[in-house]
Amino acid sequence: MIRREDVLEVLSNVQDPETKKDIVSSNLIEDLVVEGDMIRLIVYVNNPAMHARNRMKEAIEFNLKSRLSKDVRISCSVKQKSVASSANRKVLPQVKNIVAIASGKGGVGKSTVTSNLAAGLAKKGYKVGLIDADIYGPSLPTMFDLVGERPKMVEVEGKSLISPIESYGVKILSIGFFTDKENAVVWRGPMASKALLQMFNDAHWGLLDFLLVDLPPGTGDIHLSLIQSIPLDGVVIVSTPQEVALADARRGVNMFKMENVKVPIIGMVENMSWFTPEELPENKYYIFGRDGTKNLSEGLNVPFLGQIPLVQSIRESGDIGAPAVLQYESLISSVFDELVTNFVTQIENNQKSKINGK
Repeated sequence: MIRREDVLEVLSNVQDPETKKDIVSSNLIEDLVVEGDMIRLIVYVNNPAMHARNRMKEAIEFNLKSRLSKDVRISCSVKQKSVASSANRKVLPQVKNIVAIASGKGGVGKSTVTSNLAAGLAKKGYKVGLIDADIYGPSLPTMFDLVGERPKMVEVEGKSLISPIESYGVKILSIGFFTDKENAVVWRGPMASKALLQMFNDAHWGLLDFLLVDLPPGTGDIHLSLIQSIPLDGVVIVSTPQEVALADARRGVNMFKMENVKVPIIGMVENMSWFTPEELPENKYYIFGRDGTKNLSEGLNVPFLGQIPLVQSIRESGDIGAPAVLQYESLISSVFDELVTNFVTQIENNQKSKINGK
């Protein structure tokens, strides 16, 4: 006869790989039922990835069979712990909206879009913060002319906190402020995730309308750690219209739509939509294809926020650390201004839907 306490003793040897604590003392087990040689249970894990849930199930079954009986029958369901919503956010309660900017692959101009979105929001009078979470390739110090800058520490209510550096009205923290720009950042996932969370929890952000988070490209440990630890109010997906980029963007959207993740998609942005030479401003050359991201957003039923052309002045602005959205009455600044307007509108629409319970 298998006893309930025997099962719990065995399961106390199984650890959640995210917290390094056993699943019994962490209260991750629910609905444990022991009937004869049949054991039924539900286990909750922090990592929503399918492979993580499968590994947990395998570990539970292996331990129960090897320590109790190879003939024991097991019905084990592994689910992801629900993520706290922003309505009861304990992290950064003075920040109205925390929004991640993501891309399925690198090289699509995600950081360029992020920097101009942040500067454009500040231009409209919003209080804006920006976290460069692209741990392995931080580029925002360059885009805001802050290379070589180091944040200072401030004392707030008896606690020493990092003071973000302000540029063009945007408060910024980047891993690039703490590392040598000539050396590669070679960190394993847990260390990178810890560094990212410090920029949230150990910084003095103050009152903000928007805190934008420039994520690394792809879908990985850093994304999952952020989703588990910080209640995001939404995510913007950036892609080029090229099919290779669109395939990865689709996977990115689907990750944030996962049942156990459920981060609202604010919308998609198409970068490098067409090339316009400076000497022929009326001409458009669709180098990477036409309307690919726009069509994908329609197919996935997510909002489309706008198209950004491939023009030399955007690259030049990024290189000298002056976001293109701040150019005086230029075509490019008007394109980014429209993106900012669409972004704010969609945020407001999402908030109204949440209030109405839709």
